[in-house]
Amino acid sequence: MFTKFLSTRAQAVAAAMSMLAWLGATAVAVAEPPPAGDDLQLRFNKTVQPFLQTYCHACHSAEKTEAELDLAQYASPAHIARGHDTWAVVIERLEAGEMPPEDAEAQPSAAERQAAIDWIRALRRREAERNAGDPGVVPVRRLSNAEYNATIRDLTGVDIRPTREFPVDPANEAGFDNSAESLAMSPALLTKYVAAARQVAEHLVLQPAGFAFAPHPVMTETDRDKYCVKRIVEFYQRQPTDYADYFEAAWRYQNRAALDKPAISLAEIAEQEQISPKYLALVWTALSEEPTDVGPLARLQAMWRELPAPEGNQPAVARRGCEAMRDYVIQLRAKLEPRFDNLDVRGIHDGSQPFVLWKNRQYAAHRQSYDPAVLRVAGAADGGEKEAVEASLVVPADAADRARHEASLAQFCEVFPDAFYISERGRDYVGKAKDEQEKGRLLSAGFHSMMGYFRDDTPLYELVLDLRQQQELDGLWQELDFITSAPMRQYKGFLWFERTDSRYMRDPEFDFARSEDKGVTAEDKIRRLAEVYLAKAVDSGGEGTAIDAIRDYFERINDQIRWVEAARLAAEPSHLDALLTFAERAYRRPLTSIEREGLLAFYRQLREQEALSHEEAVQDTLVLVLMSPNFCYRMDLATDAAAPQPLSDYELASRLSYFLWSSLPDEALLARAAAGELRQPAVLASEARRMLRDDRVRGLATEFGGNWLDFRRFEQHNSVDRDRFPTFTNELRQAMFEEPIRFFVDLAQHDRPVLEMLYGRHTFVNSVLAEHYGIPAAGLQTGEWTRIDDAHQYGRGGLLPMAVFLTQNAPGLRTSPVKRGYWVVRRLLGERIPPPPPDVPELPADEANLGELTLREVLARHRDHKSCASCHERIDAVGLVFEGFGPIGERRENDLGGRPVDTLATFPGGSEGQGVAGLQTYLRGERQEEFLDNLCRKLLSYAVGRSLLASDDLLVATLREKLAASDYRLGGLVETIVASPQFRTKRGVAEFAEESPR
Repeated sequence: MFTKFLSTRAQAVAAAMSMLAWLGATAVAVAEPPPAGDDLQLRFNKTVQPFLQTYCHACHSAEKTEAELDLAQYASPAHIARGHDTWAVVIERLEAGEMPPEDAEAQPSAAERQAAIDWIRALRRREAERNAGDPGVVPVRRLSNAEYNATIRDLTGVDIRPTREFPVDPANEAGFDNSAESLAMSPALLTKYVAAARQVAEHLVLQPAGFAFAPHPVMTETDRDKYCVKRIVEFYQRQPTDYADYFEAAWRYQNRAALDKPAISLAEIAEQEQISPKYLALVWTALSEEPTDVGPLARLQAMWRELPAPEGNQPAVARRGCEAMRDYVIQLRAKLEPRFDNLDVRGIHDGSQPFVLWKNRQYAAHRQSYDPAVLRVAGAADGGEKEAVEASLVVPADAADRARHEASLAQFCEVFPDAFYISERGRDYVGKAKDEQEKGRLLSAGFHSMMGYFRDDTPLYELVLDLRQQQELDGLWQELDFITSAPMRQYKGFLWFERTDSRYMRDPEFDFARSEDKGVTAEDKIRRLAEVYLAKAVDSGGEGTAIDAIRDYFERINDQIRWVEAARLAAEPSHLDALLTFAERAYRRPLTSIEREGLLAFYRQLREQEALSHEEAVQDTLVLVLMSPNFCYRMDLATDAAAPQPLSDYELASRLSYFLWSSLPDEALLARAAAGELRQPAVLASEARRMLRDDRVRGLATEFGGNWLDFRRFEQHNSVDRDRFPTFTNELRQAMFEEPIRFFVDLAQHDRPVLEMLYGRHTFVNSVLAEHYGIPAAGLQTGEWTRIDDAHQYGRGGLLPMAVFLTQNAPGLRTSPVKRGYWVVRRLLGERIPPPPPDVPELPADEANLGELTLREVLARHRDHKSCASCHERIDAVGLVFEGFGPIGERRENDLGGRPVDTLATFPGGSEGQGVAGLQTYLRGERQEEFLDNLCRKLLSYAVGRSLLASDDLLVATLREKLAASDYRLGGLVETIVASPQFRTKRGVAEFAEESPR
């Protein structure tokens, strides 16, 4: 379906994208720092350079680069300024007293060490002040896999996830995969982008006005049928048609004073109960305003009067009686349903379309009537248990009394149809009882070996639906014909059937009408066949209703086919308009006139030169839109100006939406951009607050939170031995993954303090996770989540004891205080810890095989290695507090070897603490500021899509100050970031130059 022409055009697009990728890869530089001030230069020459030569170059130079670090290359303050990331690590190691190491031949004095630290900080401070507000280099970058999926989801309304087969995006130095540092484009990846765009186009559904996207591909007739039929059936199923709900609502209105709502109206009750006010009014009238003493309506009114009165404002006391009334109606209506015999003409099959459709129309037209044949004259009623129901079918012998009875029966049937709609239909013409007919034939017309749909919903349409709902349902049925070509396919099925099972059209005069003929649905051929078919029917003894049914069939099917043809032709302009609107949403800005004309010209070329159908051309043009750099890339291109320039309103809208939602801007945000208001500080802050409350903030929770806290890939975590831990099911794994996301979403939507991540006493669970945690969760349905405010009673609350982190940082058959401790100090506190040396001995893989030693004792021996001690002293104690949780985060008192676990730890600095509570006390007292600083840096890096620069230090300090001033609330932190020059501006081309020697 996708053309050779498209392939050629895609190559041109590929070239453009490759150029953009090259631009993104090459334009990553910053201005050369000016010469250092005299004081810093003098201090460098006098103090810092000798310090480096004496204490550092022996291990960190070109000749010997331990930890892959060459400090000798930094020969001036300017070089050090450009290598700010490296020197941030140097400061950390110097301040921690870990550099030079204890076994180094020479050690600096405390004064020498402090002098070097002070100089590095002074240089960073000067660079930060000199370049304050620098937006940094944010090159052209493609959408990450997560951003692409979310953008397609919000663009189409369908969660297609077309990047399933893409390679995993690499992360930048900050740990995020949303920066140009990591988002390169290769020819192989470009091929996958083409396939992804085509996959999206396969979900495209052209409608009578515009287009939509199906949740599954709709390239085949079966797929299209599934899409349309499902939408109609789901509409039916959403409608309130349970009689008991209406009886109970009417009862509430009857007893409104006793229920303490004396002024409430029927319509208000209907709204409260989410039922049809139109049908409730009809039911109320039948029960209360038109009393009768004969027929089933009298019986129903008697049951209504017998309903109990309210007891202490408890309306549920009437429910059982209302359900009994419903059951009475349903049982009686089943006995009253009219039956219709098959039509008969010699030679025509009982299952022929004209006859089956006639029979369907009879049933559909009599849903609110009854079959007089089921009535019996007085004296003929059965006895026993069925008498109460059967008595309604007994009529008096007297003509006048019988007329009253039948009038009441007719009114009963008018109000209570035998069915509001028919969604499943069997082959009634074969004479099977209804309970023996086929199930699952949704909307089927009831043919044999033929495709066809039949609409039978008049009671629902007239009694229950309001005007808007009626229009929606009409539209769904029109879409069924429009999208699936149902009338054409039905008619061709009729021709096929009449030559096979029926044999009616095997005579030579029918040879012109064959199902395989592409033009067989033309109006002249249908009318010609109608004449021949009717003539044979008359010659075969057909007359009256049978002949009318045949004539009616050809008229109706012809009208339906002509409507589809005309509607499709009339809809083409709306599809092109929708395509341009789609492109604007995809590009996240208005189209230029050249872009609009280009897309329309591409469509016309496909139609005229490639002879594609309208639908094929629209699909291919959609692919072109999705392959455009304007869609695949985020392009806040540098300006020609020498100084940073503000982002345009549309660029700012995209930056904000991809920050908070990992997706494209919504209509409200784009409207602000179109009005030129978004760059106003108050408007920008207001939009940020609105977006944080939106459910799409899950994108921030998943992509920022998941990558920062290193659980983004946990859905694929497979290191757990499921034989040893059979409770670790896929459902539990998914629930573990979901818990921190829901925690973070709640934090954002309710603007809670970020310190709840460390000290929160609540969490979120579903039934699976609650069972794993030992938290009572009575009444939780499958898929339902709830907030547990007293989770600390069960050893949970906040991020630290979440099973996802405990499980991910365990090898599988034992816990790992090292990994768990490293996760806390590295991910939460931002401490940089070098990788272990290659000759570190491995710990036993299975906790049950540690012999007489506990894991704590094994780790103590491990720290005897000088190469291990310095790092393990910083992380082991933090990890040991989690020993009360097993390898899958389950609470425990004994390890897998049966030994009691000990959660007491002596933290760096000498303080002690027991378990998670002890760790929280330690963090609050000694390291909370590290957590806040790390959070500010990580969120800023994620927001601006790059690693931080030295010039960002002043902004980080501002973030810290305003975060504290706002009671540490996440919303305040986000507002400060989006108000910053780093977020709102972009660099000029003239500022690009070599950035660093790394």
